[in-house]
Amino acid sequence: QVHLVESGGGLVQPGGSLRLSCAASGSIFNILVMGWYRQAPGNEREWVARIDNGGITYYTDSVKGRFSISRDNVKNTVYLQMNSLKPEDTAVYYCNTVLPPPASWGQGTQVTVSS
Repeated sequence: QVHLVESGGGLVQPGGSLRLSCAASGSIFNILVMGWYRQAPGNEREWVARIDNGGITYYTDSVKGRFSISRDNVKNTVYLQMNSLKPEDTAVYYCNTVLPPPASWGQGTQVTVSS
């Protein structure tokens, strides 16, 4: 099981951009699908974006056209580029496996979109 550490969150104005990074302690080459999730206060954790080992990506409807997920299997890092951010994107963002299913969760990184 790899240990994942998220970074790159912060406070940004509506319409702004952030790039989140997820550094793995070991190889992610054999992890079939990696993803980003988020949890807003009072809400359930939800899946946001995922990418398989072939680079095929999927997004939840609310972020399509604004967010872009990528993975670097050499650097063992997964990224989430977030553009045109909205206040409703405010949440703690987590990186984790999708397939196989997540075994545990890290600290996440806080993203706050506010003027």
